[in-house]
Amino acid sequence: MNISEILSSLLLAASLCADCFAVSSCSSITLGYVRWNKVWPIALAFGIIQTVLMLLGWLFGDIFVGVVEKAAGIIGFLMLLYVGGSMILEAVRGGSEERNLNGIRNVIIGGVATSLDAFAVGISLSMSHCEVSKVSMDLVAVFIVTVLSVTAGIFGGSMAGKKFGKPAEIVGGCVLVLIGLNILLCS
Repeated sequence: MNISEILSSLLLAASLCADCFAVSSCSSITLGYVRWNKVWPIALAFGIIQTVLMLLGWLFGDIFVGVVEKAAGIIGFLMLLYVGGSMILEAVRGGSEERNLNGIRNVIIGGVATSLDAFAVGISLSMSHCEVSKVSMDLVAVFIVTVLSVTAGIFGGSMAGKKFGKPAEIVGGCVLVLIGLNILLCS
């Protein structure tokens, strides 16, 4: 393990968790005041989902390469369209708060939608025959950076939601839809 490998792993992790940060920020606008005991399970879930999907991509890269190329963009788009669209509709209607990170279903949808790129990266690592030690370092970095970025996103998003209310909720929903559209168009 040298410094360039560590830096490479951290840069990979930072690039993979950018959408996790964005989704957790936008989705947490409706949470109001958040406490650590609510944030950590969500952050851990995102970190675990991201890391497991990357690992699965690496383990089964040869099998999944065709499926991921065809469906990942559409799946990610549809998931984020659902979460973002629900946020927008509920903000306009003034309904329940089911569209945010309250509830395991929404956390899993957000986690999977933002981790499809990690699955694709795992496949690329498999195809390039990366050594187990390098992939292990990448997986650890992805987990740690994702947990930290989702934690920061949740606290930042909840503060923005408290300050700006419904307009922030609508903007957050729109951002999620745009992230999904970007996934769809760039896949």
